[in-house]
Amino acid sequence: MPNLSTVLFDLDGTLIDSVRLILDSYHHTLAAHGIPARSDDEWLRGIGTPLTVQFAPWREHPGIEAMIATYRDYNLAHHDACVTPYPGVVDAVRAVKAAGKATGLVTSKNRGGALRGLRLCGIEELMDVIVGADEVQQPKPHPEPVLKALALLGADPATAVYVGDSTHDMESGRAAGVWTAAALWGPFARAALEPTGPDFWLDRPSDLVRLVSDPSWPPAARGVSSRPTTE
Repeated sequence: MPNLSTVLFDLDGTLIDSVRLILDSYHHTLAAHGIPARSDDEWLRGIGTPLTVQFAPWREHPGIEAMIATYRDYNLAHHDACVTPYPGVVDAVRAVKAAGKATGLVTSKNRGGALRGLRLCGIEELMDVIVGADEVQQPKPHPEPVLKALALLGADPATAVYVGDSTHDMESGRAAGVWTAAALWGPFARAALEPTGPDFWLDRPSDLVRLVSDPSWPPAARGVSSRPTTE
């Protein structure tokens, strides 16, 4: 078990339950621009990447910026009524901070949208640093967002873990050389994340507290045999 001193978090699907709003926002955007609908599953495959990536197939018409504007108008109008923290998340993050761990948010949302979600759930003050999609050149699954958070914190990748719910989170963390922990309370089942080889499986937010505070947990069958290395 590593002696973890830094915990980095994804936002949507990990800290806040916003996935239904995200999907509805995508559906609304296509309908508003007269584009044939995509299924929830098709949109879910891209969750964890920025809107510029999700809307890339329509860069020529109607254009990515127009689609992002439509998406954000709808998303922000419904945000506060639809977004909540996952049960147990706030307590878990508070426990991580109380244990003296450094924390950071690494999200594919722009900083402004991320702050709105954090403030709504009362966890903004629990993050030492925030790295949004508008603050990097290469978003997840590239390692740049995670590496930037580590640099801002002055943290050692060998003692840092990135907690996320998507394959993009696991790939970004792995490439950055940190430990990765898959949050199974989000929209993706274990089978969807297994190909990315998470180092830890978290069934519930309280498992995160055990991960950073109990050297004997998780048992070998749920842990990892060796420290990740940057590829």
